Amino acid sequence: MTTMRAVAAGGPDHKLVDVELPMPSLRAHDLLVRVAAVSVNPADVKIAARAAGKPRILGFDAVGTVVEVGSAATGFAAGDEVYYAGDITRQGANAEFQAIDARLVGHKPAQLSVAEAAAMPLTTITAWESLFTHLAATPDTTGSLVVVGAAGGVGSVLIQLAKLRTALHVIGTSSRQESSDWVTTMGADVVVDHRSLAKSVKAVAPEGVDALFSSYSTGNIQDFAEIVKPFGHIVAIDDGKLDLGPLKSKSIAWHWELMFTHAMYSTPDMASQGQLLNEAADLFDAGSLRTTLTTELDDFSAAGIQHAHDLVASGRTIGKVVVRR
Repeated sequence: MTTMRAVAAGGPDHKLVDVELPMPSLRAHDLLVRVAAVSVNPADVKIAARAAGKPRILGFDAVGTVVEVGSAATGFAAGDEVYYAGDITRQGANAEFQAIDARLVGHKPAQLSVAEAAAMPLTTITAWESLFTHLAATPDTTGSLVVVGAAGGVGSVLIQLAKLRTALHVIGTSSRQESSDWVTTMGADVVVDHRSLAKSVKAVAPEGVDALFSSYSTGNIQDFAEIVKPFGHIVAIDDGKLDLGPLKSKSIAWHWELMFTHAMYSTPDMASQGQLLNEAADLFDAGSLRTTLTTELDDFSAAGIQHAHDLVASGRTIGKVVVRR
């Protein structure tokens, strides 16, 4: 086989299109994976909206089966089921096959279905790095954490991890009853209305909070400055030009989290992502973490993946949308 079917961004009107492309070439550390399912993240939707010209294969969450192992790749063999979030600088998972650096890959949780597992890599890595790397949380960490955008994919995992592996009091934000119910199910101690963020947080934490995670920062910096305690910490994952000046008087630390940084810069600790996915797989298999899959589609074509993009772009979805082959 010299070519493969794939779904590319960059079609007319920024729609996805079916294409045939050469099979990916393996680098020394790579695995060649036959892709079984992908999930759609806001990053896919944003990049697709800007794509033009040369077809670009998106897809930053995948589950599949290893079919070939690169000369320097370790820990995997042909036939292994794997899950991973990939590398934004390379072609993605919306294809029959994908070449992916083995250091970014984990063994699929045995107790999750293909679709349930495909929902989890990007959000799990992002939540894990936000909580344990940037906020340096440990089992002994107490105090309060606000999760802005708590019903989103990352927020849903972050809440679970915070309740499982820290002693933090978790305050989730939402704007709809359906979202509030979901956030409560994920384990938040209390849910507040993010349309009146400062007022609603201060009603349950009048002295302020120790830390805050944000997936919606634009227009909220003044509220963040009001509710976060002096010398507190904020970690954010969204885009936007932000004036962080209001945080200065309280010496509030601002952290950016982008899970693609490890792969983009081949950082020395790049393998930490594969390691944390394996650790998370144990938690999924033990029932300590739950999948956030809510919508499963069975049309692995441009039309099917475009439908998933449209659902995510609506801003009304709760949990993750997965497309199976």
